[in-house]
Amino acid sequence: MVVPVPGALLGAALLTFLALVAFHLLGNYVRMWNKLKRIPGLSPTLPILGNALLFKPGGEDFFLQVIEFTTQYRDQPLMKLWLGTVPFVMLFHAETVEVVLSSSKHLDKSYSYMFLHPWLGTGLLTSTGNKWRARRKLITPAFHFTILTEFLEVMIEQTNILLGKLEKKVGKGPFNCFNDITLCALDIICETAMDKKVYAQTNSDSEYIYAVYKISNLIFSRMKMPWFWSDFVYNTFGEGKEHEKALRILHSFTEKVIAEKFHKIKNSEEFKHSSSDSDFNTRSKKCKAFLDVLLNATYEDGEKLSQQDIKEEVNTFIFEGHDTTATAINWALYLLGSHPDVLKKVQEELNDVFGNTDRTPSMDDLKNLLYLQCVIKESLRLYPSVPIIGRTLLEDCYIGGFKVPKGVNAMIIPYALHRDPRHFSDPEEFRPERFMPENSSKMNPYAFIPFSGGPRNCIGQKFAIIEEKVILSSILRRFQVEAKQSCDDIHPVGELILHPRDGIWIELHHRTK
Repeated sequence: MVVPVPGALLGAALLTFLALVAFHLLGNYVRMWNKLKRIPGLSPTLPILGNALLFKPGGEDFFLQVIEFTTQYRDQPLMKLWLGTVPFVMLFHAETVEVVLSSSKHLDKSYSYMFLHPWLGTGLLTSTGNKWRARRKLITPAFHFTILTEFLEVMIEQTNILLGKLEKKVGKGPFNCFNDITLCALDIICETAMDKKVYAQTNSDSEYIYAVYKISNLIFSRMKMPWFWSDFVYNTFGEGKEHEKALRILHSFTEKVIAEKFHKIKNSEEFKHSSSDSDFNTRSKKCKAFLDVLLNATYEDGEKLSQQDIKEEVNTFIFEGHDTTATAINWALYLLGSHPDVLKKVQEELNDVFGNTDRTPSMDDLKNLLYLQCVIKESLRLYPSVPIIGRTLLEDCYIGGFKVPKGVNAMIIPYALHRDPRHFSDPEEFRPERFMPENSSKMNPYAFIPFSGGPRNCIGQKFAIIEEKVILSSILRRFQVEAKQSCDDIHPVGELILHPRDGIWIELHHRTK
């Protein structure tokens, strides 16, 4: 009789455990498959791989395919999609979107958001449950109107730098304005979030700026390839090393800024008498950056945020607050440059508010730019900065007459939702008048969701609208904008943010007074 050695017993036990886990996972997969059978979906759907092989690798192709599917299934209330073994239901009608976004239950982001965790941790964008509720309550005061008013100074300062750069392009033919606008927005968000100048507009080759863009591209590429969802596989066969390199740059930069700010607050008396602090901006001391608010914030029990908590929120604010806003401004410039009649109305409104003066805008001025706000909203309708929103269903629910089980991921498609002809006649047409109060007052609130909707809507949407008004009004007061691309030349690429593939090409001339 052969007595098994301890190593063999351990190996057998391990194999048995793995077999049980695999059997359990397979059982869950089969049960979910059967529960979703009735919901219309793509074909073919393969075991384990699902519909993943239907999608082309490029961000542009992936997004266009998703939009094509929503067009094919426009008459269906929803459709299902499997990415590997992970089930999704795609929602692009106001009635079905409302079921998810208006709920106080379905607040967790979908499975794919986990790939943001290495960069953003579990901050306001990615956190769930009680942590999200506590953090949202804690951070909401940072977006109070008085604080947003104080940020206006930063927005104007950085916009003036942008105007100086654009001035050099006047009368010199078409150019791509996309990066110019984006770097301005990055300067604004870094200074308002961290009280740190990164000089993106004058130093676009900085390591930090490159890392911000690199990590976004890497995360989206990984999201749509289930074979790279395993960290081991991604790090061994995918782009894991590039991902780690970008993370190190981003985290070390943020940690350094937080440490500097903490030291500055701790030694405020010393800083008060120092004139050599060139790293931090010197605007009015009453103006607090988002980081200042976080450092002073406390939960209901009096506990302060940890340094890790603060890093999560600062990184989240930078990620959510620059590319989304910059992209919205770029799309608005393209649409205005393509529609001279709309541009003329905007400039007439600017004349009414500012006259022939060159004064900087106040908050009251921005409030009075009602037609420009309609332009911004209509631009966001046609080209929402975030083209796909994901949530995880935390309980069984009925959507469009179908029972959708707990655990399924809801993929909400604002780009398709905003083109529903039931809510927007001639949906491909650019008509800012849709959002005049008399026309929009009866609109279903879930037919237009550029900032998501319900209890987990975007906390920074007022900040974004103010910034967009400042930059667009400043450009349009000085320059005549002409788009140099036709509708067929514009190729939206729906990654984490909806970018134009080839940028936004415009031509500038001085306005005649």
